[in-house]
Amino acid sequence: MAAKIDFDEIHRIIKLMDEKGLAEFELEIEGFKIKLARKAPAAPVFAAPPSAPAPAPAATANPGTIVLPEPTEVPGSLVHITSPMVGTFYRAPAPNAPPFVEVGEPVKKGQTLCIVEAMKLMNEIESEADGIVREILVENGKPVEFGQRLFTIVPNA
Repeated sequence: MAAKIDFDEIHRIIKLMDEKGLAEFELEIEGFKIKLARKAPAAPVFAAPPSAPAPAPAATANPGTIVLPEPTEVPGSLVHITSPMVGTFYRAPAPNAPPFVEVGEPVKKGQTLCIVEAMKLMNEIESEADGIVREILVENGKPVEFGQRLFTIVPNA
C-alpha cells in the first residue's frame, strides 16, 4: 500500500524549506515519492534606514506589485504567503467578481486570499495569520511558480 500525504503536509514541508533556506527537498516512503525544488533565492539586500522619509515609489516601478507605505514593524515579523504549486494566479473567484482581498485590508487566518489554478483545478490559497495585507505580489491572471511569494501579511500583534 502506498503512503499518503496531504496538502497540509506538503505545505509544512514548503514552510520548512523557506525557514531552512533549502532549494530542494526529496522524500520517498513506501512507493510514494515527492520532490520539491525552487530557484535559488536572490541575495539579501541590506540598507541603512534613511535619515529623511523616502519618497513614495513610482507607480510604474513594478506594475505587478501593490505596496503599502512602510509600516513600523519588527524585522522578520512579516508573513509571506507562497504558491504551493505551479499554476495561474487569480485574485477573484470569477472574472467579474471583486477580489478576495485588497492591500490594506484586514484578513483572518484561514481566509481565502486568491485562487491558483493548476490542471483545471481551482485551489484556494488561505491566509496563514490574522493581520493586514501589505503586498499583493502577482498580477491577476499571471502564471506563478512553486514557492513564489503571492502576498505579504503584517500579522496582528
